[in-house]
Amino acid sequence: MALPLYDSQPARRVPWVTYLLVAANVVVFLLTPMSNFATWYGENGVRECRAAHFTYEYGAVPKELTTGEQQPLPSDVVRQCGPGDFRKAPWTSAFTSMFLHSGALHLLGNLVALFVVGMGLEDRLGRLRYLLAYLFFGLAAVYGFAYTSADSTVPLIGASGAIAGVMGAYVILNPRGRIVSYVPPVIVVRLPVWVVLGYWFVLQWLSLGDDESNVAYTAHIYGFAAGVLFALLARRTGTARKPVALV
Repeated sequence: MALPLYDSQPARRVPWVTYLLVAANVVVFLLTPMSNFATWYGENGVRECRAAHFTYEYGAVPKELTTGEQQPLPSDVVRQCGPGDFRKAPWTSAFTSMFLHSGALHLLGNLVALFVVGMGLEDRLGRLRYLLAYLFFGLAAVYGFAYTSADSTVPLIGASGAIAGVMGAYVILNPRGRIVSYVPPVIVVRLPVWVVLGYWFVLQWLSLGDDESNVAYTAHIYGFAAGVLFALLARRTGTARKPVALV
């Protein structure tokens, strides 16, 4: 499998919004009980319980989003960690869940993908439009997943739905682009953007129904589709800049 390293398309200005999104995800992670940096949450079992309560408080629980009502914590969580003393407005978790990650590897994988394609899409859309699009992709992924699994009480966290939207939009707006990728064990090669991101999308589709995985592939697909539709509209209306010509 090819690991994207960077986009070979030159940017015309500093991608401040992409940098801001990367920084925001890192800072939020470091301040949550899922990070080893946040020692004030305690250790071992205490920390695990804090992380569980935190995830249910700020993660997007599908049944809460579809009903608009906070759901009780699962009985096994209550038995091990207590009932949890928090109240939440379910709709706000659709936003907060986009900036939460279960661990350092989860965070790193998402931010590498955001860094590779985010700068190019920001360059094409402009900063404000790119930021609003990113949030829209994330909401589409979260609510798409929620209505597909309407009775689920398992919280959804992670930026991958929004980043999948960035990928989908970038494929449409820069179809001739190249992504420098690492192909194990030692090959570094420039591959067409549609090969790298198209292959990623196919993997998500083929992984649907994998009951042993805790990855929300459905959210990735909804996010990617939202990005494609958004980019088609942006291209049709002429609101996206043309890519820089390469020689």
